[in-house]
Amino acid sequence: MVDRVRKYGETISLDTRQRISKHYHAVTRAINKEFWNSISDTLHSLYVGSYGRNTAIDTSDIDILVELPGNLFDRYNNLIGNSQSRLLQAVRNAILNTYPKSDVRADGQVVKIHFSDGMYFEIVPAFKNWNGSYIYPDSNTGGSWRSTNPKAEQDAMVEKNRNSNGLLYDTCKHIRYIRDTRFSSYHLSGIVIDGFVYNAIGSWCWLNSGEASSSPSGTYEEVLLDYYVWHGIGSGASMAAPGSNDIISTASSYECLGKVLGFMAQ
Repeated sequence: MVDRVRKYGETISLDTRQRISKHYHAVTRAINKEFWNSISDTLHSLYVGSYGRNTAIDTSDIDILVELPGNLFDRYNNLIGNSQSRLLQAVRNAILNTYPKSDVRADGQVVKIHFSDGMYFEIVPAFKNWNGSYIYPDSNTGGSWRSTNPKAEQDAMVEKNRNSNGLLYDTCKHIRYIRDTRFSSYHLSGIVIDGFVYNAIGSWCWLNSGEASSSPSGTYEEVLLDYYVWHGIGSGASMAAPGSNDIISTASSYECLGKVLGFMAQ
């Protein structure tokens, strides 16, 4: 294939989307049953990460944020010791009740699930703030609470993708494809990909039907590489996340991102 960004490229197959949905609803029901005394398989949860931002491909892991009742925050926060680890274990146990034969582990900031069909989910338990952001546990280095605003990120991505006639999503997906097929031994996080493209895309967009481009093929990919070089991404600088403006560290991802962009611009 030509290693240029393609319109509607790297789509997720219907079978994969159906399996994702099946697991999503089962996990949501397990959390609601344990923490909300509810059998709903839709309330108190949302897709986050690349799947929530509409930039995932077939090989992407699936991230789910599950909202817990607010009164539980004080209960866990007042515990002596690493209360964040205990909260993650409680969520892990709730999921094990539904998936007793699956590999379910609490790890750092998430509960990880390896399903028997090969799918991999990461569950983020969180408490919702008044402004729509969330607080979630980080059990590393003794335990702490962190904040995130995935809805703000998703809304910003939707708006810029609309303005670019779909080029934003297609670019993010194509970078993932190149990462997974050409540079899989390197690390490149999804939020670094999405944050970079969101900031680098400028006014570039897919043309409407019947319009002709005045730029030679490959110019757009060269623009992305130039942005990477001239904005210090290659030095491991941080960037702002779309919408939420949370700081994204590129320290562990900048090398792979540079390789992918260089490959695309060849």
